[in-house]
Amino acid sequence: MTTLRPGPEAPGTGDATAGEPGAAEAGHRFRAPSRLHAFNRYELKYLVPVEQVGDVRAELTARMESDANAGPDGYGVWSLYYDTRRLRFYWEKIEGLKFRRKLRIRRYGETGTGSDDTMVSVEIKQRVNRVTQKRRVLLPYGDARALCDRRRRVEHPRAQPFVDEVLDLLHRLDLRPSAMTGYRREPYVGTGADLGLRVTLDHRVRGRDRDFDVRAEAESRYIISPRYAVMEVKANERAPYWITDMAARHGLQVQRISKYCQSVEAFGKAPRSVFHVPEEDPVGESRPMSAPQPWQM
Repeated sequence: MTTLRPGPEAPGTGDATAGEPGAAEAGHRFRAPSRLHAFNRYELKYLVPVEQVGDVRAELTARMESDANAGPDGYGVWSLYYDTRRLRFYWEKIEGLKFRRKLRIRRYGETGTGSDDTMVSVEIKQRVNRVTQKRRVLLPYGDARALCDRRRRVEHPRAQPFVDEVLDLLHRLDLRPSAMTGYRREPYVGTGADLGLRVTLDHRVRGRDRDFDVRAEAESRYIISPRYAVMEVKANERAPYWITDMAARHGLQVQRISKYCQSVEAFGKAPRSVFHVPEEDPVGESRPMSAPQPWQM
């Protein structure tokens, strides 16, 4: 086993990530919206060329189970990020600050559907040294936008302190919508000795810098070449040896990938950093792709 550092779950919250819903019933598979989800974990990220995805998937399915909340085609993930005029959260990530954070509204499911009653999560995701901490609360989409866009206090029976913290952050830093990301997620969960392990393959990573509605079928562009999937490994305490061994055998290296930063840079809001990964395939059409899978369409 490759030990990272201990990162226990927040007391009483359980593995909140395992509750991400599938596309078919995006709002119904969350836990009760009165609960505040909070947990710590460690994350490793890799870029996987599409021609290697099948082999990686075969190893994942041999050792892990598909997330029961996802359908055969996975599910969509749509995130609206908030930042300051000068992109404070973006620069905190690029500069590698030991404490950094970001605020977002996230929706699971397909675009083009949903009303103001559609459940979404309002999240503060932060990094403390090597530990990733995420706190989130579920709100109807109309309330989430009232809170984050109009900075209006909304009521929540069991997570009011967190909602008020979000409101305070919005006011103090003058946060506003900055960028959106969207992708098709293929999730796997660990069992037995790997309980708590979660691995996701994110396909067709796109973004946009306007039309900030997570329900809208607005035009988006690729912010990472569609010839790559982003593999994220999330563990409570340590990454199993077989994960790092698999990555090494396939020539995959840990990357400092931030989908939010990719979107900011792709639309020219900041210069491309040394961590920017390709939006286009560097060898173009000369590199054949296999027949597309549902999550690539």
